[in-house]
Amino acid sequence: MEIQSKTTPISKNGKMKTWFSRLPESKQNLVMGYLFISPFIVGFLAFIIVPMGISLFMSFHDYDLLTEAKFVGLANFKTIFTNDPKFMQSLLVTLKYVVIAVPLRLIVALAVAMLINRPSKLSGVYRVLFYIPSILGGSVAVSIMWRNLFGDSGLINGLLTAVGIDPVYFFKSPGLALTTLILLAAWQFGSSMLIFLSGLKNIPKDYYEAAEIDGAGKIRQFFKITIPVLTPIIFFNLVYQTIMAFLTFTPAYIISNGTGSPRNGTLVYSLYMYQRAFTDFKMGYASALAWILLVVVGLITVVFFATSKFWVFKENEEV
Repeated sequence: MEIQSKTTPISKNGKMKTWFSRLPESKQNLVMGYLFISPFIVGFLAFIIVPMGISLFMSFHDYDLLTEAKFVGLANFKTIFTNDPKFMQSLLVTLKYVVIAVPLRLIVALAVAMLINRPSKLSGVYRVLFYIPSILGGSVAVSIMWRNLFGDSGLINGLLTAVGIDPVYFFKSPGLALTTLILLAAWQFGSSMLIFLSGLKNIPKDYYEAAEIDGAGKIRQFFKITIPVLTPIIFFNLVYQTIMAFLTFTPAYIISNGTGSPRNGTLVYSLYMYQRAFTDFKMGYASALAWILLVVVGLITVVFFATSKFWVFKENEEV
């Protein structure tokens, strides 16, 4: 026992001290913190950082999954910018989708959040019902449902025919086909709605009471109190939804059967990357496209943060 006490110290209660118990309390908290976040760190490294590194490496190579990768330097990037009309077309389609779909989704989300924010016994039920589309919106099943809904003989055209209006062939026009994707994006407003709802509940009622005393109506209160106080929430939703809109893939793939038809009207950027990677087997080329998208999204995010100081309300500012 005497020998054991020299190698492994024993505490006052007779239990042996481990290396962890011999650490200072601050070090113990640090170790426990890293232990709890280790699953995230491992997942982040294994599924984000390492794949990004491989993608960057492959962007400088010509690789078709079947033969050995061949180093080509900046050739993939040169071809993209000088000899690939589909690159610019897919980027423009995606930008059009983002510019229309993101604001529309946020407007719908805020409107529904304000309705649900009113006192009601069924408010919890409403939250669940409105949030369900956001959970299911990215699934293959919902995309198929949406394609059937707007199909030539779908429910929408059935209703139009019933009231004497000629059917609209949504998937034969590039603009109308993209419109169906935008409407699907607007329908998936649940996550943004919940975030807006939490922001609405945190607005002090004193603001509205003071505004009513001063004679401000509901519309003036909305633009002078609700919107300014919600600008941090709007900013968060705007940045997040913009990034997610640039990455949209499943609806465009299902609705166009993976082709981006009609006339590449639904050829969003992620779908074009998929085509080059898994249809043409140009993995290096697709990796270069992915890194260009990363730069584009990064620049747009930087612009959002740089301009936020002009319109995002801070807590120490007056409404």
